[in-house]
Amino acid sequence: MTEEDGAGGGRPAGPLLLGVRHHGPGSARAVRAALEEARPGVVLIEGPPEADPLIPLAAEEGMRPPVALLAHAVDEPGRSAFWPLAGFSPEWVAIRWALEHGVPARFIDLPAAHTLAWGKDGGADGPGPDPDTAPVPGDAPGAAEQPGPGDAAPDAELRVDPLGALADAAGYDDPERWWEDVVEHRGAGKGDALAPFTALEEAMTALRETCGNGGHDRDLVREAHMRLRIRAAQREFEDGVAVVCGAWHVPALRRRATVAADRAVLKGLPKVRTDMTWVPWTNRRLSRASGYGAGIDSPGWYGHLFDAPDRPVERWMTRVAGLLRDEDRIVSPAHVIEAVRLAGTLAALRGRPLPGLGETTDAVRAVMCEGSDVPLALVHDRLVVGDVLGEVPATAPAVPLQRDLARIQRRLRLKPEAAERELELDLRRETDAGRSRLLHRLRLLGVAWGEPAASRGSTGTFRETWRLRWEPELSVRVAEAGVWGTTVLAAATARAEADAVAAQGLAEVTGLAERCLLAGLPDALPAVMRVLADRAALDTDVGHLAQALPALVRSLRYGDVRGTDAAALAEVAAGLAERVFVGLPPACAGLDADAAEEMRRHLDAVHGAVGLLGDTPAPGHGNLRARWQSVLRTLSARDAVPGVVRGRSVRLLLDDGRLAQDEAARLMGLVLSPGTPPADAAAWIEGFVGGGSGGGMLLVHDERLLGLVDAWLTGVPAEAFTDVLPLLRRTFSAYEAGVRRTLGELVRRGPGARGGTAAAGFGVPGFAPDLDAARADAVLPVVRLLLGPDGDDGEAHGAGPATQGPRPRRHHDTGDDRGRSA
Repeated sequence: MTEEDGAGGGRPAGPLLLGVRHHGPGSARAVRAALEEARPGVVLIEGPPEADPLIPLAAEEGMRPPVALLAHAVDEPGRSAFWPLAGFSPEWVAIRWALEHGVPARFIDLPAAHTLAWGKDGGADGPGPDPDTAPVPGDAPGAAEQPGPGDAAPDAELRVDPLGALADAAGYDDPERWWEDVVEHRGAGKGDALAPFTALEEAMTALRETCGNGGHDRDLVREAHMRLRIRAAQREFEDGVAVVCGAWHVPALRRRATVAADRAVLKGLPKVRTDMTWVPWTNRRLSRASGYGAGIDSPGWYGHLFDAPDRPVERWMTRVAGLLRDEDRIVSPAHVIEAVRLAGTLAALRGRPLPGLGETTDAVRAVMCEGSDVPLALVHDRLVVGDVLGEVPATAPAVPLQRDLARIQRRLRLKPEAAERELELDLRRETDAGRSRLLHRLRLLGVAWGEPAASRGSTGTFRETWRLRWEPELSVRVAEAGVWGTTVLAAATARAEADAVAAQGLAEVTGLAERCLLAGLPDALPAVMRVLADRAALDTDVGHLAQALPALVRSLRYGDVRGTDAAALAEVAAGLAERVFVGLPPACAGLDADAAEEMRRHLDAVHGAVGLLGDTPAPGHGNLRARWQSVLRTLSARDAVPGVVRGRSVRLLLDDGRLAQDEAARLMGLVLSPGTPPADAAAWIEGFVGGGSGGGMLLVHDERLLGLVDAWLTGVPAEAFTDVLPLLRRTFSAYEAGVRRTLGELVRRGPGARGGTAAAGFGVPGFAPDLDAARADAVLPVVRLLLGPDGDDGEAHGAGPATQGPRPRRHHDTGDDRGRSA
């Protein structure tokens, strides 16, 4: 790897060039052995020189790889780049060796100031983004860049994959398998620490003589800068210079070039002011599937090879067995022994020096997973890739917003984790309420650490469920959000106010008001409310008003649980509802099918909103529920209103108890009469019993309605049946499988004569004109056993002593939460 003097075999005259594969455990072990043998006076590493002051942090107790160097433009934090390092990365090993032996370590790659500015002004015609973001496993990049809007997409097809080319020349169809065979499974013996680097340099030299720069145009600039830094280090240090860089660069660094020529290459490069720090990284972001071009397919496996050089296959199988046992699969020591034997046999059959990931995976599938890929997918996700999240010491540089976020995370005991997990919050608890506010504030700032999920077992407003996963890119989002303020609260408040002014529609503003209440931003709410009142006064589109009302009304529920004052919303919401009541009937006339379906969704949303708003009266607006029911009656009776809207209006009145079942049946009978066009009748049915509104169960339990639908459907003319079939299919396909099966059984049995005309009823067990009190009372003892007694009702209904017990404690949340047994 070195240029020796004329005597041959003397001390190297040039730098010690150690060409590596980034994130390669074999390269990392070889680098450590070479540095121990050479004992250089300085270690130069491929990376941004601005990070030199951060190198000492790698020795601190709180530093746990995988980590990454993060560079971002000071004036544009979203423009950023990462330099990830794992515990088995050769660069990390070189840094730790230098710190342990008191040897200076420096980065020599192109400065991040140029890397971030490279595509900023060039646009599509400029140099383009860093070519190292393309999949080049033989020379994994120095940086994984987050390109800016002016960056051109790299053409990966025109670039050379060094490992792929060498593997193909060696007769391998898989570069990863070739690398494992020639490097990872062949340890360097005593006295030949430089032999792997010599062989790899010879191969890369031949490859570059054939392919030139392999389509990596920026490499010429990077290599010129590296040569200048190497020369400067050689002048400064007399004990020798060791360079740890991608093997692809070694031939270019070995090539003689004048200082003037290298400086000419670097002249005129654009640059931006940058900040750098260490940030946690994850194994998943080291994988190539994450979009990081220098990644590896199996960071967990490579980490295992680095940490367990002794008997790696046996140790790996033991870890797999432990994981599967934790998932309640039966795996015994005999399985481990047999899997190790099978992996060794497969390696021998395939001509490999040791079992690799392919052999161990095949053995695990056959022996421990019984041929199934389902548990094998778990092994791949948890062990082959892994959920490791690195740690960075608190002394690392950070923007003020990041420091405030870290302080809040510690106070709320909400630690970032790489693995996805669900977090159940009870907002009546102070800590959980603080966690909820933090997650909502971060979402306002564009830091999507948590995503809301459906709560299991409760629909109360005092419960929230979040799905959390910390991704390394969120560090960039936090730095980017730092322009709004130095604390999470101040930044979220400023961002909410700015978003309210910039909102395009009324629904956006109402949604923002809801998010301000969820996030606990009392200072932002007045500004949002002013914008909301102005937009609501000027917007005349009933669809916009109907779309905006639900979010506004939902916000009124949060006052009791979250301790926020939502009174200012009641007046605006009531006024908005009044305008919807006035404008909705004329807006529903003359709509086509798509517009009618959209209006039906607005109708459902407004109905739910009025149901909540009726419990929060606003002065001067009277009984909103009664006003809304009058609007529904108007819509149900107008022939100009589309059938889907009329049918839904009837259904909403029926559900609220404002329309008798006999009247609903009469209205359905009129619509399904022969004088109504089949398409209009089908649309009415869709509005009445369609969607997820429980219409299927309504037909199951009301024989008159089912009889009317059946009689109408069997009487649809053949020429019109094809036209109404899509509407009917959309209506009934939304029902659950059990409901569809029950309806089919009822129709198969056919109509009976009891209860009136044959078309009006189905004579099947379970249907009767009136409630069967005896059958209903039969379930009361079981209900009391489940829910507990209430006063003396148990004795009144003949419940035995077994049903007696203490009166249960109950608590209430808000109007939409029923009492629950404590």
